[in-house]
Amino acid sequence: MAVHRDDLIDEEENEEDNALFQEENTIDLDLDVSEPLRPILSAARSGNAEALTQALENFDGNIDEPLEDGDTALHLVCLYGHLSCVRVLLEKGANVEAKDEDGAIPLHDACAGGYTEIVRLLLNHASGAETVKRMLVTVDDEGDTPLHHAARGEHTEIVNLLLAAGASVTRTNSYGKIPSG
Repeated sequence: MAVHRDDLIDEEENEEDNALFQEENTIDLDLDVSEPLRPILSAARSGNAEALTQALENFDGNIDEPLEDGDTALHLVCLYGHLSCVRVLLEKGANVEAKDEDGAIPLHDACAGGYTEIVRLLLNHASGAETVKRMLVTVDDEGDTPLHHAARGEHTEIVNLLLAAGASVTRTNSYGKIPSG
């Protein structure tokens, strides 16, 4: 099919206009994150353990600083299932009991996502039986424990891990619900 030359010019102009429009209307979703934290946020989101290691080496602040919606880097990598990044953050001293703006700890996120190896790693990394016990009874704003999240997602292997670690099946949340699928 033949295309008129004017149509080609209009098409090229439209592409240029669209490119300009996209540039002008680009929203930097990281504007509310301070500049030193942006590389950590980017690496945590993407799951790039090398970039995360580098970003942490160049960062002299608190590793448990909230990055996004009250989530620390450890919350985010647990939420997204980035096991290698979880390892990096734990090696660098990230707090397994840090709470986000909803009162959840990273274990809540890993349980909700069904990330068995991350759950295992978090429990094994805890500094003792008392820390594990606190993690298992920590509730978010809806009264949910990590077991509630795992059960709701029908993550049987995680449910079994949590039960073996001492999680309670009778703890009710804010809605009076016990952990169940």
